[in-house]
Amino acid sequence: MKTKYTVALSMLAGVAIGVVAVEGLQAQGKPKAYVITELETLDPSAATAFTPVAGAAQAAAGGRSLRTAGGKVVSLEGGAAPSRVGLTEWDSIEQAQAFYKSKAWTDLSPQRDKAVKTIRRYVVEALN
Repeated sequence: MKTKYTVALSMLAGVAIGVVAVEGLQAQGKPKAYVITELETLDPSAATAFTPVAGAAQAAAGGRSLRTAGGKVVSLEGGAAPSRVGLTEWDSIEQAQAFYKSKAWTDLSPQRDKAVKTIRRYVVEALN
């Protein structure tokens, strides 16, 4: 009789471990997202002041800057390259969208509008 209980408890423990493992894998399986922002600098000193503030707001919301905002941009095909490009990694498209609709981001509008002109901003989901 004890053997039946041992086998039954072992099976239940195995199922419980399996459920936890599957939930963990599903959470890991969500594709990352990347926000690409094409910018034109309006005021270099204002842009220098704005960049760390914007980066801190993104980091607080879970974004990870790929530190491209001041880097060289070279066009390979198509039209002219924008003068400045920012790339930010997010855990999901939903997280990125939530940040760009958030109060934290909209509160930065006056400072952002003095520093840079956003030409285009979009989010791309990475495939696993």
